Amino acid sequence: MDISIDHLVSQVNDIAVAAGQEILTIYQRDFHVDIKDDNSPVTEADVAANDIIVASLRTITPYIPILSEEGASIPWDERKQWQTFWLVDPLDGTKEFIKRNGEFTVNIALIHEQQPILGVVYAPVLDRLYYTNSEGAFLLHDGETTKLSVQPIPDDETVKVVGSRSHASPEMSLYLTRFKETEVIPVGSSLKFCLIAEGNAHCYPRLGPTCWWDTGAGHAVACAAGASVVQLDGTPLLYNHQESVLNPFFVVAKS
Repeated sequence: MDISIDHLVSQVNDIAVAAGQEILTIYQRDFHVDIKDDNSPVTEADVAANDIIVASLRTITPYIPILSEEGASIPWDERKQWQTFWLVDPLDGTKEFIKRNGEFTVNIALIHEQQPILGVVYAPVLDRLYYTNSEGAFLLHDGETTKLSVQPIPDDETVKVVGSRSHASPEMSLYLTRFKETEVIPVGSSLKFCLIAEGNAHCYPRLGPTCWWDTGAGHAVACAAGASVVQLDGTPLLYNHQESVLNPFFVVAKS
């Protein structure tokens, strides 16, 4: 793969921000909500952001295919040939968008040989841009860039556990019993990965359904900050290794 990852990061950051600004424009007025075949909501902001991202990625890397939540009907026979591809969720946290709580993101990841090698997560309302490059994971906020680093799960103090704001599960309650004392921090979208990357939480067990586009960019950010993202049996979370785009349960914590 003859591409410069670090050169791409700046361009992809700009694409994510542009998509996020379009989302904000729609967020600040009345918008229409449809229901997809899988019973999940989709808004005009999802579609508008997707159009910006896909067109822009095709311009900067016409040789790299794109798998997006809003364009996921690519046959497995075609997709299984991909060694490298863009993985996009133009608006992760649509339910949070509809609730207007600000906890939604634009997710863009570059996947190579079933692992994310570049990730950008942009939270438009919070104006927080998380991204990776060859030197690690970073946050750009209020004009300042901060290098991110995960914190280990402590033995003798409260374990801060990230949970979904919209998808609580009994499996999560059971998982928490392994720790002496926990504080659950509910947050929407791929911001859960980013809390781990920032060191503001210790552990993110995802014991509910997700798809690849929900996790690829956040996965990249968390790993670049020193976390591991593994299935419950300890094996890595993979992408495009099967026809189904559904992830197994997984845990994000310091490596």
